[in-house]
Amino acid sequence: MKSFFEIEAYQELQERIDNITIDSNAQWGKMNGSQMLNHCQAPIKIALGKSDVTMKSNWLIKVLFKKMMYSPKPFKKNAPTPPQFRSLGDYDFNIEKIELQKWMNELWEDRNNESRKPHPVFGDFTKDQWGIMQWKHLNHHFEQFGV
Repeated sequence: MKSFFEIEAYQELQERIDNITIDSNAQWGKMNGSQMLNHCQAPIKIALGKSDVTMKSNWLIKVLFKKMMYSPKPFKKNAPTPPQFRSLGDYDFNIEKIELQKWMNELWEDRNNESRKPHPVFGDFTKDQWGIMQWKHLNHHFEQFGV
């Protein structure tokens, strides 16, 4: 499994985001490109401890998500997004792209952090779990937009 914290995977994600343009269309789902770029920032901010998202967690969600995260299968297309993570607004594509790249760079620089706060829904993650989750999420949405 790839990890955001591996140099090759990180560089691949950087190259792929460069190929997302304002004219890129989603191959599935309801988000447009600017909404997707905004949405992808949330899990990174959580990993950096710079999010104020609050959600209730339960053991079943934790178990199911962690099982899905470690599966080599990609996330399912059209999977529901919790309301706290929905990006429904009218966002500026160029600003959102720059912001996502900024947050990606910040997480990359913080990649050796072994003492992250627990995820508000899924609980404690190891460094490897954080890296895998970030890669799978970004990969899912970049594939959604054909890159």
